[in-house]
Amino acid sequence: MIGKSSLNVFGRRRFFGIAAGALAAKEFVSATSPQPVFGKSPRQARSEAPDAFLSLKQVDAGVLNVGYVEAGPGDGPVAILLHGWPYDIHSFVGVAPRLVTAGFRVIVPYARGYGTTAFLSSQTLKTGQPSALAVDTIALMDALGIKQATIAGFDWGARTADIVAALWPGRVNGIVSVSGYLIGSQEAGKVPLPPKAELQWWYQYYFATERGREGYSKYRREFSELIWKLASPKWKFDEATFARSAVAFDNPDHVDIVIHNYRWRLGLAQGDPNLDKLEAKLAAAPLIDVPAITLEGDENGAPHPEPSAYAKKFSGKYQHRLVGGGIGHNLPQEAPEAFAQAVIDVSKA
Repeated sequence: MIGKSSLNVFGRRRFFGIAAGALAAKEFVSATSPQPVFGKSPRQARSEAPDAFLSLKQVDAGVLNVGYVEAGPGDGPVAILLHGWPYDIHSFVGVAPRLVTAGFRVIVPYARGYGTTAFLSSQTLKTGQPSALAVDTIALMDALGIKQATIAGFDWGARTADIVAALWPGRVNGIVSVSGYLIGSQEAGKVPLPPKAELQWWYQYYFATERGREGYSKYRREFSELIWKLASPKWKFDEATFARSAVAFDNPDHVDIVIHNYRWRLGLAQGDPNLDKLEAKLAAAPLIDVPAITLEGDENGAPHPEPSAYAKKFSGKYQHRLVGGGIGHNLPQEAPEAFAQAVIDVSKA
């Protein structure tokens, strides 16, 4: 259940507005309802594959009240699946059932600023810096009594998986990271790139302006849909698939978190002083020595490094896999079988 403090901060009207929108999109029903975790929306009623999560839980964890999906046996090995921007938990709607079948306890949380995840206090600094999302993950593990987990993600989620593995290796059995080693720092962000590479980060510079903040706030759905198309040029998602995820962007903290994330990277926004020691460690680009599998889609239209540029940052058991077939940036949703298999394989490494 959601604590009173989180509902007060989140705003009852806005919270239930988001929840109602999610229900309209067949996203989920009440966590207390005796419904299965996975299901099919009317448009896929004849399909064997689920395309919706039908239940959602809430838990106080660190500075957040986190909305998350949980499925699978309570005593199974844990897999935590982390989404990125501008996506949501439904990037893993095809991955989770495969992992449950393999015996995993699967946890899929909404990141801060998405879905029903809310800050417990209005006094908390609403930072989107990467180390904050990593701390959120550890806090969620603590709240759910999870000592170790396989952590897998893409985009912001891959960066978070990398950071958790680098800073808290004892809590990690292994990681799956789309686009590899994504740990950075503000200093690294100040280094100019060749013009063609800079062009790929156009939205980062747009967000650096107040016009960009206002534009994203006003057109966040149109903006996000454009990113989906640019980042996955061969993924033919339909409007219902996008609408199901777009509900998560109605979170009242969403714009603040997204804008801060990209401004922080460029050194245009200060981070949480409580995270300075962690950021100092990350600025040294630490090695990741837990078992790791990195993935890349053959048609990833988002900025991403070449595998050869980061292979040596993984000092433990390591493998890179290229996923073919026109797979773009949202790899777990576009190629759920390949993503799930990577999670299964790395957990056994």
